[in-house]
Amino acid sequence: MSPKAPITQDVMTIPRKLPEGKINLVGLTRDQLRDALIEHGTLEKQAKMRTGQIWQWIYQWGVRDFAEMTNLAKAYRAQLAENFVVEIPEVVTRQVSEDGTRKYLCRIAGGHEVEVVYIPEEDRGTLCISSQVGCTLTCSFCHTGTQKLVRNLTAAEIVGQVMMARDDLDEWPTPGAPKDETRLLSNIVLMGMGEPLYNFENVRDAMKIAMDPEGISLSRRRITLSTSGVVPEIARTADEIGCLLAISFHATTDETRDFLVPINKRWNIQELLQALASYPKVSNSERITFEYVMLDGVNDSDEDAHRLIDHIKSHNIPAKINLIPFNEWPGAPYKRSSNNRIRAFANIIYQAGYASPIRKTRGEDIMAACGQLKSATERARKSRKQIEAEAGLQS
Repeated sequence: MSPKAPITQDVMTIPRKLPEGKINLVGLTRDQLRDALIEHGTLEKQAKMRTGQIWQWIYQWGVRDFAEMTNLAKAYRAQLAENFVVEIPEVVTRQVSEDGTRKYLCRIAGGHEVEVVYIPEEDRGTLCISSQVGCTLTCSFCHTGTQKLVRNLTAAEIVGQVMMARDDLDEWPTPGAPKDETRLLSNIVLMGMGEPLYNFENVRDAMKIAMDPEGISLSRRRITLSTSGVVPEIARTADEIGCLLAISFHATTDETRDFLVPINKRWNIQELLQALASYPKVSNSERITFEYVMLDGVNDSDEDAHRLIDHIKSHNIPAKINLIPFNEWPGAPYKRSSNNRIRAFANIIYQAGYASPIRKTRGEDIMAACGQLKSATERARKSRKQIEAEAGLQS
């Protein structure tokens, strides 16, 4: 393997000019919403109550028009409409796979676009959301990673993806109607475009809104954040978000992981494992998920399987290992491991006492599978040679 795979950019925030005009209430924390209301004429002694009312209309009932917020006085609704808007990302295209997976291309401020995927299953419905336009990382097997980072998403643009999907699923409850506990959108995974821990504050604020019991009201155990290994932010994730954690691991030696997941050059496997072992939420009931993409001849040997087990056992990490058949994309420099090789790898892990589900590929026919997300406006078809050169696969 060539050592040329580029290291990730160390980008924590991407500054941008906010749109002028009315203030969007979506994405504001409760405190920020209260402050905005006071600043625009709400009496301070009424601000807490008004914040609660507006919050419920936006996040519990999915209402975007102030005129429909009927427990507020007519004059106050007019005052709100003069100063504020309730806006979420715009759906540009919506594709539905043969297996029911839905992929949305959403336009956000500045005309940028991100992709969001909804995956229906018998016992749950999972929404895979994005945290950045493009990605700071340059993982050589990931199609999304071949798109350069444009900017971080705001909290409004992150939680707005959840609201957009609930619109499409027609899942906002009706005020006064009996409560329906069945959720079409029951789980969120931060596994779309971008590295969530390089956009920590916006991801945190958006997930706090999604978990708020007077709004969308998803349990923290229904939210999984996937990181490639931004070690300094891992403990903070437990403290400030409290969700489940998944790690894009993908290799068992630093030599291979440096190449596949270049952030490993900054925080290597041992540093990452130490951070995971001390993750405050780790327990047998809240195991860390190790995501492992199966690449033919690269990371799929029996030796790799045994090393993976040794890594986890030596650090005493409650874990499950999700094996992901590589989802090929045009010009991809790798091939998917054979089914027999994946099953043999999974069996070694299972025999060692760890859950080793092989992820069923979903939405492959609409390029919605894991590692395939890349917004259409950026999807210039590159030659295999060009992609291999960018991934460091050419000597």
